[in-house]
Order: sequence, then C-alpha cells, then structure tokens
Amino acid sequence: MAGFLTRLQSLWSPRAGLRLALEWGEGGRWDRAFPLLARAAAAGLAEAQYRVGRCYLEASGVPASVTEAARWLRAAAEQGFVEAQALLATIYLRGLGADDGIAAATLTRPRGAAQAGAPDFAAARLWAERAAEAGSADGQALLAYILTSGPEAGRDLAAAKEWYRRAAEAGSPQGRLGLALALLRGTPDAAAFREAAAQLAAAAAAGLASAQYLLGEMHDRGDGVARDPAKAIGFYRAAAEKGVRPAQARLGLALLEGRGVAKNVQEGESWLRRAALAGDAEAAAVVGDLYARGGELPPNYAEAALWFRRAAEAGHRTAARALGLMHLTGAGTARDPQEAARWFRVSAEAGDAQAKAELATLVRQGTAGPEERTRTREWFEEAALAGDLVAAFNFGVCLAEGVGVERDDRQAAQWMRRAADGIANAQYWYGRMLIEGRGVAPNPTEGTAWITRAAEAGMVEAQVALAELLVSGAGGQQDHPAALGWFRRAAEHGHVGAMFAIGAMLGGGHDVPSDRAEAALWFRRAAERGHGHAQMMLGRYLARGLAGRQDPKEARQWLERAVAQGITEAAGDLAHLPPPAEAPAPRNAKQSA
Repeated sequence: MAGFLTRLQSLWSPRAGLRLALEWGEGGRWDRAFPLLARAAAAGLAEAQYRVGRCYLEASGVPASVTEAARWLRAAAEQGFVEAQALLATIYLRGLGADDGIAAATLTRPRGAAQAGAPDFAAARLWAERAAEAGSADGQALLAYILTSGPEAGRDLAAAKEWYRRAAEAGSPQGRLGLALALLRGTPDAAAFREAAAQLAAAAAAGLASAQYLLGEMHDRGDGVARDPAKAIGFYRAAAEKGVRPAQARLGLALLEGRGVAKNVQEGESWLRRAALAGDAEAAAVVGDLYARGGELPPNYAEAALWFRRAAEAGHRTAARALGLMHLTGAGTARDPQEAARWFRVSAEAGDAQAKAELATLVRQGTAGPEERTRTREWFEEAALAGDLVAAFNFGVCLAEGVGVERDDRQAAQWMRRAADGIANAQYWYGRMLIEGRGVAPNPTEGTAWITRAAEAGMVEAQVALAELLVSGAGGQQDHPAALGWFRRAAEHGHVGAMFAIGAMLGGGHDVPSDRAEAALWFRRAAERGHGHAQMMLGRYLARGLAGRQDPKEARQWLERAVAQGITEAAGDLAHLPPPAEAPAPRNAKQSA
C-alpha cells in the first residue's frame, strides 16, 4: 500500500516524484525514473535538474545529449547546487562542443557524443570557484587544477596548492593526487617527499591509476619511502591494468629484466606492446629490438621493422637509425638505400652520432640519391659551422669527394684540420692529405704524425696505413718491427689485409725475424676470409712445403680459389703442381670374383 501511495503522491508532488525516481535509479530502472526526474526538474527542483543533467550525460533512461545536459546542469548550478557547479566546471574544462557555446565533456563520454573541442578555462574557473567556496572537494580539486594547468596568465601555484590541500583534507582522491604533485614540484626536501608519498598512497588506495603509477616510481627510486622494487611493480601493474601507458612500459621492462618480479619475456613484451600501441615511442623501440636481436623470443625482422617504424615516426632517434639499417640491408623490409638515408637523416638530426656516420658513408658511396646528397651536404655544412666536429669531418669528405658540391681540396683540408682536433677519422684523412699534398703543401712527417694519432685512438684503417708507411718509409721513417706491431693490432680487430701483411713480413725479406710457420698461419686466416693473395701464398707454402708441411692437394684448392679471384700469378704455381690423382676405376663383380 505504501508503494502505491508513494507513486500516487508523485503524480502531484515534484519532491515525492524526485524521491521515487532516485529509488528507481538506485535499482537501475532509469527508464522509469527519468520521466519523474524531468517533471521535478521542470518544477524547478535543483537536485532534479542536476540528476536530469547527469542522465543526459550518461545516457541513463534517455539518449545522450550534451546540449540538454549542459542546460539542466546550468539551471541547477545557478540555484547554488554545488554538485552541478562542479560538474559544469568539468564540462567546460574537458571540451565537447554544445549549441550554447559550452565546451562540454562527460565524466564518462556517452556513445555518439561529439568530439572534444577547446576547453573554456574562464567558464570552468567561474563554476569551479563557486563549488570550491561552497565546500565541494571535487570543486576545490578542479579549481586547483585550473590554477596549475590553465592559461599562463591565470595560473597561481601557491593558491592551487592550498586548494589541493583543502580538497585532500576533505578526502578527495583527486585532491590528494594534486597535492602530492604540488609537493613534488621543483626541488622537494625529504619531508615533502614523505608527505607526497602519504598523499599518493591514499589516492592509490582509492583506485586513482595516476597515483598508483607515481607511487610505483617513488618505491622504485626510494623517494619518501623505502626503496622496494617489488612494491613498485605491484603499483605499476595496478596502473597498467587501468591503461596508464608509462606504467605499462615500466612493467614491461621490469618483466624483461626480472627486476622486482620474476623474469617473463613473453609477458614483458605484451605490456610493452600495449604501451607502444598507446603511443609510447620508447616501448615501441624496445619491442623492435626484442624481435631484431632474437634470444628468448625468436627473431622476426618484419615485426622488428614494424615496431621500429612506429617508434621512429614518434621521434625516437635510435629506432630511426635501426630502421635505416634495416632498409639498407633489406632485413624485414624492402632494401632501399634512399629510404635508409632518409631515416639516417631523421636520426642524425635528432642528435644520433652513429646515424651521422651511417649517413655519411651512404653519401660517400653514392648510394643516396642526388637530392639526398645535396641535402646531406647542406646539413653537414650547417652543423659544421655551428661547431660540430663530426659534421666538420663529414663536410670535409663532401668537399674532398665532390658530394653534393663541387670538389674543393683546399677547403676540404681546412675542415679536416678543424675536425682532427677531436675526430680520429679526420686525423687519418688529414694525415693522408698532408702526405699526398692534396689541398695543402706536402708534409709527410706531419701527415704521419696525424695518422699515428688516429691509429693510437683505435682506428683500424689508420693502423694499417701507419704500418704501410713504416714499411715503405714514405712517411719519413722506416721501422719494420713497429710496422709489424701495428699490423698485429689491426689484425686483432679482424682486418684481413693486415693478416696478409703479417704473413708477408714473417715470410722473410723484411727487417724482422722470419717465421714461416707463423706466416702460414696468418696466410690461412686471411685466405679463409677470402683474401686472394693470401690464398695464393698459402697455396705456395703448401705446394713447396715452405712451412714444413707439403700438401699438393690442399695447395691446388687454394691456388684455384686465387685464380678464380683474378690472381694471375697463382696460375703459374698451379701449372707446376702434379696433376690430381685419378680415382681408381671400380672393379666389376666378375673381376672381384
């Protein structure tokens, strides 16, 4: 009977209708609740107007309509209904366009709602101030946000911090989060870190994903709390599951490394992939690297190229260089040197020194197209004029070889000299130019000194060049033992020509003790790496037993390889070998019987 009387009373009493509508709404019956709310709102009840506005925002019992939501919320707000004032401020701040000029948005955007427009900070601040001054914790947190992140002219960080504190004291999770961020701004002391951690802990416990992520960072670093990687991972995971992109990336990396959590490469890749798809360039680059290098995940170059491209397009310079290398080699994508040059340029202009070197190599080789050659030369010139020594060297190479500009040896030598103060490659080039008298007056002694500096810095090509100068004496000094030492250093880094040279020096005829057994070993190392003259010398040693062991059969194999590479001298050695033994004819069954 009471239920019937309540429904009957609601027909002529707006307040009774509002009470009944709220009961139905709590039970999820918004289709029945909304007509009663609309009737009470039309009668001027502020709470009913607020509820109608929420229904239009959340499509509860009525199709979504931002315009209608804004109209009813404004009506309630103008009557001083605090919740309506705070929500209206949020609508202005978030920005979905409406007919009356409101930049409206919903707390949970309904299906079919308009796309976000520009925030109206002035209107948002007006309504947030009214709600805040009336004691609304949400309004206080919202006003503090506007004072912190709104237009520069209206910012007031001190006032914002105070409003955040008031909201936090009233129990607002957003207020606690905002206060924590205010405390961490600038250079916080230990007390500020501790208070911020306490505020974040309360906000995280209320389920705020951003607070969970930040609290994870604080446990990761030990700021305001004891450092605890395992706790950090727990907070990262909670935030990651709510879609916080940085938390997904941190969780993914931790799982890859087994830091604070059991190592799990597959799960780590999954979280990194989510972060990458949400726009995290670093996560995309890490996923690309995972597939490029293989290991616990099987290598997949096509997949790697896809993720490197995503990261590179988002401005990740290392990923741009990696993508360039993939286009250069054709790994996982079509081989395209010009596309490689384009990505090397993107990476180089972002400050990647290795990309600069890769780009310079492509340009010098003539692999890049004419337009790219010119653009690259201009880029090197601009960076060189700004004092970049790597660019100065590369600009010098462009001038020396006529890349994107008319060849000019004199200017090339000047730029090489400038770059030689810090770049080993430039020291080597400038040394060669001095020895050859190219663009400068010939000075073999000074040239050798510059090549020596490059060799001592570890440049393998310079080590070989210096050794050759010491063998011939073309640099002003002949020193075969020193030359052998430099050849050995270059050979340790895999220089095949140096391996052959060691064999030649140890084979006799040079001012070092001969050792044909060791010479044969070095000839073999170079021969196995495809050095034609080393193949010929190894064939001679084996044919004549010069290192003690004679093996005409193996000698023939190496000499034939040398001849195939165009080493005509090897043909004479091959001719002096006995003909290969013919295999005996198989006996038939009758003979064997």
